Amino acid sequence: MKVALVQDWLTELGGAEKVFAELLKIYPEADIYTLVASPKVIKKLDITSHVCESFICHLPFARKWYRKYMQFFPIAIEGFDLSAYDLIISSSSSVAKNVLTHSGQIHISYCHSPARYVWDLCFRYLKEAKLNRRWSPMAFYARSVMHKFRVWDVIGSNRVDYFIANSNFISKRIQKVFRRDSTVIYPPVNVDMFKLNEEPRENFYFTASRMVSYKKIDMIVRAFAEMPDKTIYVAGMGPDFKKIKKIAPDNVKMLGFISDDEMKDYMTRSKAFVFAAEEDFGIVPVEAQACGTPVVCFGKGGVLETVVNGETGLFFYEQTEEALIEAIKKFETIEFDPKVIRKNAERFSAQRFRAEIEEFVHSVIKK
Repeated sequence: MKVALVQDWLTELGGAEKVFAELLKIYPEADIYTLVASPKVIKKLDITSHVCESFICHLPFARKWYRKYMQFFPIAIEGFDLSAYDLIISSSSSVAKNVLTHSGQIHISYCHSPARYVWDLCFRYLKEAKLNRRWSPMAFYARSVMHKFRVWDVIGSNRVDYFIANSNFISKRIQKVFRRDSTVIYPPVNVDMFKLNEEPRENFYFTASRMVSYKKIDMIVRAFAEMPDKTIYVAGMGPDFKKIKKIAPDNVKMLGFISDDEMKDYMTRSKAFVFAAEEDFGIVPVEAQACGTPVVCFGKGGVLETVVNGETGLFFYEQTEEALIEAIKKFETIEFDPKVIRKNAERFSAQRFRAEIEEFVHSVIKK
């Protein structure tokens, strides 16, 4: 079969890109289609297949600020001619699933989420962009673009033959937004990269994330400011880094960008990994568990499927400093078994992901 892989964009190395890299291992000869790609990411993912970008890559500063061209996403993704392919697999949290296909093709979409910025997080994005004033011309324009996008997005979802969701949490969201059933296949986590540590842990906590508002790193920092006897190391960069660094007290160590080896080192030595975001799946908490490190996390979203409360981590149920402080106090009264934590992480291995995807594709073709 002639195969095409479609990805929203290949501009940074996040969870979606890790999923795409595993799909490429299954179909190394596949052609690749994406709105815009970064040469650095192409190199890091070791992509040697043909990569076809949309016209958006030629717009000013598009490789960095491609989201500014959201109004062009529909016409860009529909501009790819995939008529020669037998099998199309899209990896989508935005528009990749909306490619045009014909009745002689099979289109499977691995859905990380319906586009958050126009559906469940629409009003949060408008507020953060200061576009929530009702009568502002720019706010009116932004709302108009989002409205048209939603209509087009529902229409586009009908072009998908089979949906795969990255968690039960996202499966419910797909049903809510698109009224479509989906099969759950958890994303791949390279657990083999992380070594189990059964030695006594050092006296610090660790968190790592892109510094954007919904990750709630500022909330974690404020909570630890109320616990001056406890230390946390905070890794990651992003738009909110400077703002968060300003409020960080001495017991909060802002690391900025760190390498993969440094990440593994902090994860392996820390008492716990702290995670306050509501994520669709959340690969990093699974990576922490692969080290035998328990996770103190906000009990909503994908972590409900990856963390076992009281065995491999501990949940708190409000995104507030008070709730996190109480969780840390409770955490320090519980004994966790690193072997049990590691075993839980192994459920999400990359080998398991590839096997489940291949089995799903074969079952679809057989039909």
